[in-house]
Amino acid sequence: MKSEPSNFVEEMWRNITLEAKSVIEKEPMLKFYLNQTVLSQKNFETALECRLLNALINNQLPEKLLKYHLSQQQRLHRVKAATLDILAIKNRDSACNSELEAFLYYKGFLALQAYRLAHSLWCDGYRVLALFIQSNTSKYFGVDIHPAAKIGVSVMLDHATGIVVGETAVVEDYVSIMQGVTLGGTGKEEGERHPKIRRGVLIGAGAKILGNIEVGEGSMIGACSVVLKSVSPQSLVAGVPGLVIGNSATDNPALVMNHYFEA
Repeated sequence: MKSEPSNFVEEMWRNITLEAKSVIEKEPMLKFYLNQTVLSQKNFETALECRLLNALINNQLPEKLLKYHLSQQQRLHRVKAATLDILAIKNRDSACNSELEAFLYYKGFLALQAYRLAHSLWCDGYRVLALFIQSNTSKYFGVDIHPAAKIGVSVMLDHATGIVVGETAVVEDYVSIMQGVTLGGTGKEEGERHPKIRRGVLIGAGAKILGNIEVGEGSMIGACSVVLKSVSPQSLVAGVPGLVIGNSATDNPALVMNHYFEA
């Protein structure tokens, strides 16, 4: 993860609390909800735990699940990753008006944080518990990410409904993935069998990327494409099957979020 100022998490939390207070002034009916989810919380980490607990675990597992297995380093990484994921939404999604909105209402963000919890559990050997979190994430958010998959930071799952990420998939930093995307296998093969999505890639809505292939850094995959072969960096891919039809218009299509291209 790239180096960030030591106080960027605290700055994010200040912004969220100020936004919550501003909303209460304009929409007082939300006072109880915002007090419970934001203003009564000690810091961003406890607010994130509360948000995930309410969204996923309800009365089936104890609250301590969200932190008992994590080392201090793991907890710090999870909080920083969540902060960068919120910034990704705020900076890339023109429909997002505030960091508070992303934190409370964007299910792509919440599904990603649930995956991060499940991934920690999986890596620590709590695999059935990790699958429980995966199952609930799929049930409540319509996002199915295997807890063994490896996903970087500053990732945006936009709209998120119908996203599937397989067990051996890799998604690097600064990637944007639209709704209905599958990073899947091609059959019953074992071992490495899912795609590797490199830094800065933009994947359009409904795209299917299948098999142990690589999508090179800075590439753009057009909506509804079916990609079955590896893609070189900075490529523009479209069609069924997906073919390289040019170069991406920018080195970082995931940050620019421009889905329009001319064939």
